[in-house]
Amino acid sequence: MRKSIKRLMFMVIGAVLLLAACGGKENSSLSTETDGGASSSGETKKFKIGVTQIVEHPSLNAAYDGFRKALEDAGIDVEYKVENAQNDNSANTTIANNLVSSGVDLIFANSTPSAQAVSSVTKDIPIVFTSVTDAVSAELVQSMEKPGGNVTGTVDTQPDAIPSTIKFLKEELGAKNVGMVFNAGEQNSRAQVDAVKKQMNAVGLNVVEASVSTSAEVKQATESLIGKVDSLYIITDNTVVSALESVVSVANDHKLPMMVGEFDSVKRGGLGAYGFEYFDIGYEAGQMAVKILKGESTPAELPVQYPQNLRFVINKETADILGLKVKDEWKAEFVK
Repeated sequence: MRKSIKRLMFMVIGAVLLLAACGGKENSSLSTETDGGASSSGETKKFKIGVTQIVEHPSLNAAYDGFRKALEDAGIDVEYKVENAQNDNSANTTIANNLVSSGVDLIFANSTPSAQAVSSVTKDIPIVFTSVTDAVSAELVQSMEKPGGNVTGTVDTQPDAIPSTIKFLKEELGAKNVGMVFNAGEQNSRAQVDAVKKQMNAVGLNVVEASVSTSAEVKQATESLIGKVDSLYIITDNTVVSALESVVSVANDHKLPMMVGEFDSVKRGGLGAYGFEYFDIGYEAGQMAVKILKGESTPAELPVQYPQNLRFVINKETADILGLKVKDEWKAEFVK
């Protein structure tokens, strides 16, 4: 009887020890799965990046391509959540809230309205923007050198671009009255138009404005300038650029030279532009995102960057339509 009791006690103790051992292994496995970074097997973390873009057009698309390429080149494993507001302010706000609540590691904001929307709803998630004209006036950063919060990025205004364009309009095209079609509700555009007007007034040029609120209004607004202007200057306005072909049609029909704000608009029929590749500023924004995701820096520590390498590009076909001879001294490149 005593031997039976002892044997039973040993069996119970052994079962308890076995269960404890199994429980220890299970807890160890759970801690590996929830460590939030690389696993014990050395796997790298997959980051989740939210992307918000105000509207579909070639320049913004190129900037997004550049951003992705920078992260790819850095070997960053990313899952993208991409949203496009299609130039709808209500949708833009909804997208911002959805991205913030979805638990992304970083937000890439491609345009001024996109950046403003997300920065207004989070001060915790890092935001990297591009295709923004005046980051300080848009209240995205405290200063270009010291952003100071959770937002930084690259702007699409090269300091010499507007002065060079104005000089070309006046000295080479003989412009006196320059038409500008833009969305006055877009802070990015209002800032550019004000800067252009100030500089044009200083050299004796007159700006004639035509405001739109949607892309459907762009052609009619352009036609309203006929007889009032001798040239056009289309800045990097998202609403107008998304419907640029309608502006090109009116300009060519009336033999109005049209300077534009970026190279993609030259490819689509604009006469010329002093600018840079949007892919490049997107790539530079991507490099900033890499530093943030790796923990090497924070948005507050990364100065906002200007575009590099200002170039002058002309559309030869458009020049021919206008009967304009391209001079060697312009040192212009032709779009392909």
